[in-house]
Amino acid sequence: MGLATKIASVCVTLDETLGHYGFGASHPFGADRLTRFVHAMQQTGLDRRICRLPARQATTEEIQRFHSPDHVVHVQALSQAGSGWLDGGDTPAFTGVFEAAATVVGSVLEALERLLGGDCRHAFVPIAGLHHARRDAAAGFCVFNDCGVAIETLRRIYGIRRIAYVDIDAHHGDGVFYAYEADPELIIADLHQDGRTLYPGTGDSGESGRGPARGSKLNIPAPPGADDIFFFQAWSRMEAFLDAAAPEFIILQCGADSLAGDPLANLRFSAAAHAHAATRLCQLAERHGHGRLLALGGGGYNRRNLAAAWTAVVQAMLRHP
Repeated sequence: MGLATKIASVCVTLDETLGHYGFGASHPFGADRLTRFVHAMQQTGLDRRICRLPARQATTEEIQRFHSPDHVVHVQALSQAGSGWLDGGDTPAFTGVFEAAATVVGSVLEALERLLGGDCRHAFVPIAGLHHARRDAAAGFCVFNDCGVAIETLRRIYGIRRIAYVDIDAHHGDGVFYAYEADPELIIADLHQDGRTLYPGTGDSGESGRGPARGSKLNIPAPPGADDIFFFQAWSRMEAFLDAAAPEFIILQCGADSLAGDPLANLRFSAAAHAHAATRLCQLAERHGHGRLLALGGGGYNRRNLAAAWTAVVQAMLRHP
């Protein structure tokens, strides 16, 4: 075991390099999101209770575990040009966007390496969980899908097949869902605002997987204005579903845009929802004999909310060493 085990059971990426992934002060996904989280960690003293993970840039080969070579080349070209749109108009290119997006992926892979190497039990990467990017395209502020790269890495490098992907971001994790819609070993439980009222317009309750994977996916769309009462009722379904699947590894995309007051969504959860999700998933991981939980920050565009939700996740992880 490494030094991280002696210091804390939880590893967190606070490296300022990770904060380079952002699209400017006027964009909802600004680089100040990491700064606000780090400040909250310092204010609460949580930064002294965790092991700090370094950020690193993923290689092209690592990114291509999930993404097509053409998509990677396209991002590299626009990154060098420093202008244009990486998708239909939500995600602008800037000089160095390839390196910034590759750092998100690399930081998640660093967290995976620490988890699988036994250096920590739980890990949190705040600027990550970019769940809209498809294998061949960027979408919805997401250049590369670090969730997908993590899933492929768990399978190809570590031989872990049965993985649970849990998503409580206000927006449906379409980039993950449709990439693995026909994969029975990728268990998905996704609670999000009803797609009829919010981007990307997907994640209907009838979408439960395709072909041999039918029944391996659970989508729970929430009506606008849904609060903690709705969350806790829905979570009971999600947890029973996940428990029955007996996953070998758990990924939590804990977007804070589902909290009340987010400018891009209409849910009314509190940070208690995020604390509960992290707590119960830590316990579920223990029940299934591995104890491993990787949490990814996801969305969240009210800075106070993301600080509250993400520190709640870290606190929950620390309570379950």
